[in-house]
Amino acid sequence: MIRYFSLFAVISVLVSQCYGGCAEVDSLTQAVAGEGFLLGCISCKKREEVLTRTTVDWHFKPAGEDDFKHIFHYDHPSAEILHEDFSGRVEWHGTQNSDIQTGAVYIQNLTLNDTGTYRCTFHRTLFLSPYDGHVTLEKEVELTVVAIGNREITAVISEIMMYVLIVVLQLWLIVVLVYCYKKISDEHESREARKAMKAQAASRRLESKDNCDGLQIE
Repeated sequence: MIRYFSLFAVISVLVSQCYGGCAEVDSLTQAVAGEGFLLGCISCKKREEVLTRTTVDWHFKPAGEDDFKHIFHYDHPSAEILHEDFSGRVEWHGTQNSDIQTGAVYIQNLTLNDTGTYRCTFHRTLFLSPYDGHVTLEKEVELTVVAIGNREITAVISEIMMYVLIVVLQLWLIVVLVYCYKKISDEHESREARKAMKAQAASRRLESKDNCDGLQIE
């Protein structure tokens, strides 16, 4: 899951730095207690040539409750945490100028009580002539905080493949060792057989020579 957090963070940075490539990517919706989580919220501006000023507000409604709590406000360059339950835990990870398109915030040290609905609200002022325009956009993220993170299927498959590969390599190593041992053993037996044949041939030549010497003496 951390890998996906990092990917979303990279996308958010790219979006904030390159308006032409702005894409409204949905936030992840599951986090692990005790860890941090990037709450994503992107609202792309429709006309890039129009100057704007945007502020972002985050509200939170705990699971099982009806009312939202105002927890965070960002008006570049000022960030303000507005609820004591999130004191010291929320960081702005969105666009670093007044023309905000990425309103992501990072929540540290999550608890199970952080499960619920998070609402991101963009208040965008369009500097038009002769009158300014005002647009309000809202997006919601249903976040579930779990005690233990669910392992990704790709990670499980990768681990299984790793163990299979280890077993296959071990079996292959055993086969190679048996083959090498058999080959060395066969070569040793062949060498001993050749030595025995040479010894027998030498013995026969010696006997033949002795016989010849005996005939000459007579």
